Amino acid sequence: MKILVTGATGKVGSRFVPRLIAKGYDVTILVRDAAKTLPGAKMAVGDLYDPSTLPPAVAGMDAVIHLAALFRTFTDNEGIIKTNHTGTVALAQAALAAGVKRFVFVSTGNVYGSGYGHPAKEDDIVDINDPRAYSSSKIAAEQALLKLELDVRVLRLGFVYGDQDPHIDEIMPILKNWKRHSGSRMHMVHHLDVAQGLFLLLRQDKLNGEIFNIADDAPITLYELADSVGKATEIFDGAEGPLEDPFEGIMDNAKLRKIGFRPLVPSYYVAKDLDIL
Repeated sequence: MKILVTGATGKVGSRFVPRLIAKGYDVTILVRDAAKTLPGAKMAVGDLYDPSTLPPAVAGMDAVIHLAALFRTFTDNEGIIKTNHTGTVALAQAALAAGVKRFVFVSTGNVYGSGYGHPAKEDDIVDINDPRAYSSSKIAAEQALLKLELDVRVLRLGFVYGDQDPHIDEIMPILKNWKRHSGSRMHMVHHLDVAQGLFLLLRQDKLNGEIFNIADDAPITLYELADSVGKATEIFDGAEGPLEDPFEGIMDNAKLRKIGFRPLVPSYYVAKDLDIL
């Protein structure tokens, strides 16, 4: 199977692509800079900002795995929307025109709000007018993709970590700014399980138009996460807000389990024990 992967040099892609290659897939990565390569992968030079560069990249591909995104830590809202929504739709349209058989879109659990009264499920309401550009751009992209006559599958990620990913260190200043209750929880997912989820969506038939959450089995409190890197006292200094919604930040992974998902790393503490942070 010939697969085009976007975002291959990012935090998720740089850890997923080697696993994809190890499975024997014929992998091409979409890069803006021809100097950015990954061992074992072919390269297609293109830019989500320039739709004219995308048809050559998707030509002859059996599937596209679209990981590229600008994240919530960026302050360029225009760039976030242009990458996460406009660029995604342009890539999908090019894939459709090229006869690509499968399009796996990597989204985020940040599309969910609060007040559901339960762990967020794939059919819960999400707000395309969410003031957070990262969240609203991902929602807009999901909705646009699902309207195309293309076999699209969507994977909404929990907070990704592991494999020496700096995500945990990077989120500490954000936790301090949030001023959320120390008992608030965050649902995480290790890179090993992100790969497992992507393989499931890549390989299985009859998932067209389906959305899946992926997260581990044991969400962690913000206090525990901060404490694990020695930052709890600094972040939770008495200025925290109330614990208004105990389910905020929690995702239901039952739907993905129905198609075979079983977390290889069921909790953050297991990752620590195995020394795979």
